[in-house]
Amino acid sequence: MILYLDSNAIIYALETPGVARATVIEHVVRACLAPGGLVITSRLAQLECRVKPLRDKNSSLLAQYDSFFVHSDLLLAEVISDVLELATQLRADHGFRTPDAIHLATALNARATVFLTGDVALTRWPGIRIEVVKP
Repeated sequence: MILYLDSNAIIYALETPGVARATVIEHVVRACLAPGGLVITSRLAQLECRVKPLRDKNSSLLAQYDSFFVHSDLLLAEVISDVLELATQLRADHGFRTPDAIHLATALNARATVFLTGDVALTRWPGIRIEVVKP
């Protein structure tokens, strides 16, 4: 299992108590324990997740995010030109917002088998198993 975490899934895991957090953590553990399992996200997620703690001057939460993004069980994918090219095509063909198209393209480029998100609009994409987590 290759699990791609959208930014909102990461936010749920670090900031949202209850079922949403438990669901994300369960997926991450399952991916880490699976033979050949991998957890992936994008540098874009790192940007998106760190904005609010920086804006709010919440150094504790920022430290949690910084620790998450350097964890050894996480592959932090770069936003490379191939990803941007695919994201452009996804945006043109399906009308996804730019960040969503970049996340999907990154997941596809990494050959993710599951895409974990809180964004129902992404379920329109048939090319990967999209699982929606509700906060």
